[in-house]
Order: sequence, then C-alpha cells, then structure tokens
Amino acid sequence: MIDRMAATPSPASSPFRLRVAERIPPTADLVVVGGGVVGCATALAATGAGLRTVVLDARPRPATLTTPAATGAFRLQFDNAEELALVREGIDFMDDVAARTGLPGYDIDLVRRGYLFCAFEEASIARQRSIVELQRTFGLDDVEILSGDETRARFPYVSPDVRQSRFRHGDGTLDQVRLAWAYALGASNGQGVERPAGSAAATFALGTRATGFRIGGDRVEAVETTAGEIAAPLVVLATGPFLAATAALAGVSLDIRPTRRQKVVLPEVPEVPSDAPMTIDEENATHWRPALRGAFLLCTEPGTTAGEPAWEVPGSPDFAFRLLDPASPLSAARLCPFWADSWERGDRWYLQAGQYEYTPDRRPYIGRVGPDGLAVNGGYSGHGVMSSAGGSRLLLDLLLGRDTAPPGGLRAADDPFRVDRPMPEREFDLL
Repeated sequence: MIDRMAATPSPASSPFRLRVAERIPPTADLVVVGGGVVGCATALAATGAGLRTVVLDARPRPATLTTPAATGAFRLQFDNAEELALVREGIDFMDDVAARTGLPGYDIDLVRRGYLFCAFEEASIARQRSIVELQRTFGLDDVEILSGDETRARFPYVSPDVRQSRFRHGDGTLDQVRLAWAYALGASNGQGVERPAGSAAATFALGTRATGFRIGGDRVEAVETTAGEIAAPLVVLATGPFLAATAALAGVSLDIRPTRRQKVVLPEVPEVPSDAPMTIDEENATHWRPALRGAFLLCTEPGTTAGEPAWEVPGSPDFAFRLLDPASPLSAARLCPFWADSWERGDRWYLQAGQYEYTPDRRPYIGRVGPDGLAVNGGYSGHGVMSSAGGSRLLLDLLLGRDTAPPGGLRAADDPFRVDRPMPEREFDLL
C-alpha cells in the first residue's frame, strides 16, 4: 500500500521519509483531515498513542497553505492563562523537537531573540503595565517593563518617540514549515529515541480531499474522499480556515472567520540587526522580525473583514505600501526610523498571504463536536504554530479519556477550549 516515500526538506542528510500512500488505506483508528502544522501535530500525538493514523490533505504536500505564510514566531506574552499554558507546552516540545519526534539532529531554526512591544501613548503605557501585572498572576515573571531610554540603550534602532516597552527575552522565532515536517516525519516513521512503546506509523494521503462523512446513528463511521472511503471510529478536523466548511459536511455549524493576513518579505535590509527581537508597535500592530538578510514585516490590521476560505490568498501591494511608506500611519518607520531609508532606497520586497481562522473569542476549538467520534483541532486565530503541540496532546487526552498533561499543562478535565463554551467577543489581539 505504501509504495513511495517523500523526501523531507530539512535537514538534507536526514534518512527519514514521509510515508505517502499510493492508495488510501481502507481503515484507520483515526483520520486527520488537514495536513498543515496543526494536522501534522495531531498525527504525531495520535501515533504516539498507538493509533493507526491517516492524514488527508487536498494538496500534494503537507504544510503548503497557511503554514508557510505564518510569521514563524512564539511568545508567552498572552493575556490569558490557558493559552499561555498551551504555548508553554508547545515551546517545551520545540526545544526538544529532535528527541520528541525521533529525528536525531533535526533543526527547526529556533532562536530566542525576544518580543519587544513598544508604546508611544499614555493609554498604551498603562495597558502594558496592566498586562504585565496580569501575566505575573499566571506565573510569567520574566517580562520586563523598560522606559524609553532603557529600550533604546538595548535596542538603539528604536524610535526616540517610544516612551516605554515590555520585553521578554525567552520569546523568539523558528522555521514553522520545518516544525510541521518534524511532526509529519515523526508520525510517519513511528520510531525514535523517545517515541513511546507501541507507537504506530501515520500514512499521508496527499492530493486527497475529504468530500463527506458516513454517519451511522449518532456516530461517525467513515470519511468519504476523492479517492474512496476510509472507515475509522475517530476523525479530527484540522483544516484551518476551511474548518467550518469541513465541519458542515458532517452537519456541524462552527463560527470560524477566515481573515486575510499578509507578510512583506524583504530579503535584504542592511540596517536590520540579525539579533533583533520581534519588534512591535503596541498601538497599530505593525511589527517586524529578522529573516534572511532582511526582515519579515507584518501588521494584523484590526479592520480587516472576514471572508470565505481560499486555496489561493492574493497579496495586495497596498498593504506593503502602508507598512513601508513613512507617510503612512502604519509605517514601520514610526517604530524604527531606518525603515524610511529602506523605503527611499527601494529595497526589493514580495508578499505572502494566508488566512487566520478566528473564533469569536480568539481562542481555539479543541475537542469533540457533532456525531460521536468527530473532533476539531483548529480556530487558533494566528497562534497555531506555537500552540500545535500542546493543543494536539490535549485533544488526544480528551478523545482517549487519559491525563498526560505535563506539570502546569492543561488537563482534559478542565476542557477550556471546548466548542460549546461561552463565547464572548474578546478584545483585539495585537498579534
């Protein structure tokens, strides 16, 4: 059934290959619909629990839709304890990714340079202080409040108009596509230095789209696909911005709001320090991080309206102009004046675009939904890369009735991200 093996993109010398099915298996213990970073993390958690797992993805390679368009970053500076715990677990995994996946020497380019949120106005200064006080109640006690002068003493490229910042050095960046492939390769190979006894190997059915579900009585019995049917007692939907559309195939209604997010890639900007933190304008959400020999430049514009999920998300040059033109209120030059020089020189740039899958409270859906045996792992609202390991472990605990939470991790009994939770609209999250 498994006649070919797809090569991993990194590291080049890795002996591990992705198990890709020529024909879809007729049965599985668990089917994951969606092969982005969250779907691949779900597969790793499932195979680690000994479940024969099949991952379906409509595209010919995993992690090719929204995952590569992501910022590639992680932080613990959250405003709620539950997401902080989820991400902390994810960071612990990423720190030990080679051992956790059984891929000796595997590198996801994880670097701790920090997150630096910069404030200009009195309201933002007060908000920063209140957020840091709240974070300390969660046990996050290493976030610093820096005056404007203290900020510039450490980061001299920051604007003289910045009056205060909050900074945590332990936050950082990574290669999110390599992380997704680490999950996929770890799940696909089924063995490794720290994989549990009894681990199974996942099979990837690529270029294969889920078209429906066979439901008998009140439980899911099989996934219908463009290549045939897979009978399975457990199905996890991890289709990112397509999550509501996929759930609708099973008669389930989910509030998911796919929203375009864009990234300006500037391959070479000599003023960007390679060791700079993620640097964020606290007031307009423009932010940048070192990448290549330049930077990624982004802005989570709060006025962007939700739309329909899309296989191809077009970028808009106007977005790049708003971030690069010093005359724009969103200009990165307001935050760091060297960006005005980049604009004047006409440094080359290109756009990547994807979609955040927002939920009303901007927290994920993790848990059972609809007919028995169906579950969702999505709605991460832009935090899927950093939350993927913790969220997937939590989901498997929920499905299997177990408790494998690490110290300080979220327990299945708490179930804070259940789909039917109260869903108040939350304040716009900068990132």
